[in-house]
Amino acid sequence: MSDTLLADTDIEEALSQAYVTAVASMAGYVVAHKNFDRDGIDITIEAGDSFRPKIDLQLKASINIDDSSEKIPYFCPKRNYDLLNIATQTPRLLLVMKLPKNRADWINISTEQLIIRNCAYWMSLRGHPETENATGKTIYIPTTNRFHIQSLQDLMEQSRSGIIP
Repeated sequence: MSDTLLADTDIEEALSQAYVTAVASMAGYVVAHKNFDRDGIDITIEAGDSFRPKIDLQLKASINIDDSSEKIPYFCPKRNYDLLNIATQTPRLLLVMKLPKNRADWINISTEQLIIRNCAYWMSLRGHPETENATGKTIYIPTTNRFHIQSLQDLMEQSRSGIIP
């Protein structure tokens, strides 16, 4: 008998949030978690200095990511695709976290370290063609779009213009 309340998908989402929060915190940014996903956004990252840039993120996670090639295929549900594709003042990005296939490897804790495996990749869908498919569309995320401190700082700088290509 198990006393767990969370499904694996809930845990995947929580680990994605923890990953983004850790990266953003180390970059010196503020993270705001959305209480309700009504507009396709799970987290907003905010910076200081001029123009106070922000980035909105839709978080996903998968155990089925093969990042051995230059692009990662990811099936994006139509609702998420459409909401990430609209023009907004704050740039919106899809962030997909790669998790190990073995659930026991998702997180390791010791007295010296906390390890969340593996990493996450981002993509802007702004300006992409609308999908004709009623369920969604496969997108191809470049493996060069790995989400880490420096890439977040670069994205935040691009956000000052309001557009992330």
